[in-house]
Amino acid sequence: MMHKKMDKITASTEVTIKGTQQLHMHSSNGKREYQIFVSKPLGEPPPSGYPVIYLLDANSVFGTMVEAVRLQSRRPEKSGVVPAIIVGIGYATDEPFSSERYYDFTLPVEVSELPVRPDGSPWPSHGGAENFLKFIEEDLKPEIGKRYKVNLNSQTLFGHSLGGLFALYVLFENPYAFQTYIAGSPSLHWNKKWFREEEGGFLSRLNQGNGDISLLLGVGELEGTHKSGMNENALELSKRLSRKAGRVNVQFKEFEGEGHLSVLPPLINRALRFALKRNVHGKE
Repeated sequence: MMHKKMDKITASTEVTIKGTQQLHMHSSNGKREYQIFVSKPLGEPPPSGYPVIYLLDANSVFGTMVEAVRLQSRRPEKSGVVPAIIVGIGYATDEPFSSERYYDFTLPVEVSELPVRPDGSPWPSHGGAENFLKFIEEDLKPEIGKRYKVNLNSQTLFGHSLGGLFALYVLFENPYAFQTYIAGSPSLHWNKKWFREEEGGFLSRLNQGNGDISLLLGVGELEGTHKSGMNENALELSKRLSRKAGRVNVQFKEFEGEGHLSVLPPLINRALRFALKRNVHGKE
């Protein structure tokens, strides 16, 4: 009897991450379009709701953070990481980064004050941080709140590079929008003058609110040689806020042997414990 030879490969399909979905959203004014990536834990939410991490540049690191949470939250008493909703804010691109981020993550600044681009070309459109924050607060957060049971007292904003700059802008502009801020390798040199000028207003806004805020500033050791002074700027800011902003728990971490992009995985690991540990034993 002849037997039909079976193919070794029976199907080829695209791999997806279980428990995730994509949403396409426009800003209220219709001028900005975003691709939103959401990961929801598979179990039932706690009575207080799931903590939420809002992640910038989702096209590059959404999968990394989702898998880190999925693995480490299996033993929260050991890892300090509990199940959490990850909301990644990205763009309609197959690339890890979109030039749209330059507009969303930065404040207006004179072109003459900007650093020279490595290839000498003009910088993309920039200066839309105020509108981007409005999108997050007025469009995105309400939509996530309608779809999932979230803990409004445990919300984190994670950004790296220009995203780290934006995270610090939100902290200064609207400190109680989130309870935890992760600013990785923040590009403070873009808007350094603004942070100096706005420090008094930030401290005033901080004193008008109620509750504690945590900030993690993380950089790669190898970034210390960057001409922008990235590590020095972040360390200086952490020291200044530690002295003046009593309600902000500030931590600074320089990751040994890591550069501007390689710092992301260890930064994510540190950020998860930093942001989620308070929830391990049912604490807010």
